[in-house]
Amino acid sequence: MATVELRFSAQPEHVRTARLVAAAVARRAGVDEAVLDEVRLAVGEACSRAVGLHRGNGVVTPIRVVLTEGEKTFSIEVGDEVPGAGAGAEAGGGVPGARAEAPAGDPDDVDGEDEMGLAVIRGLVDDVEVTAGEDGGTIRMSWPIAPVEADADILS
Repeated sequence: MATVELRFSAQPEHVRTARLVAAAVARRAGVDEAVLDEVRLAVGEACSRAVGLHRGNGVVTPIRVVLTEGEKTFSIEVGDEVPGAGAGAEAGGGVPGARAEAPAGDPDDVDGEDEMGLAVIRGLVDDVEVTAGEDGGTIRMSWPIAPVEADADILS
């Protein structure tokens, strides 16, 4: 199982880099070309969400993106280090916007953006899991890897 780990400071300009890296690693892992735009968009949404949570809560640690090529699936995990709301968030499967500390500004707007970003991710990715805990939140997404067909031209 091949793994690539990317860490970046919570700056919006780094989200583009994360999208590009995710698309390149997904392509190399064998994710169907038709799905690569969905991978890029989903990673962009997940990373933007993590950046917003870090910046809004004054967290200075880096955002973590782990890209893993399995036998049949390619998965991406985007993690933030903003403490969640505890057991209530976990019982709800990672309730969107359920964070212990509300970011500065209007909390209703932040929750709305959070909900919208997660809705976009769920629309793009069939296999997605959102969790929040005391150590932060994680969005796990996975896509199937296209089977490798033996081709005489490739082997020569």
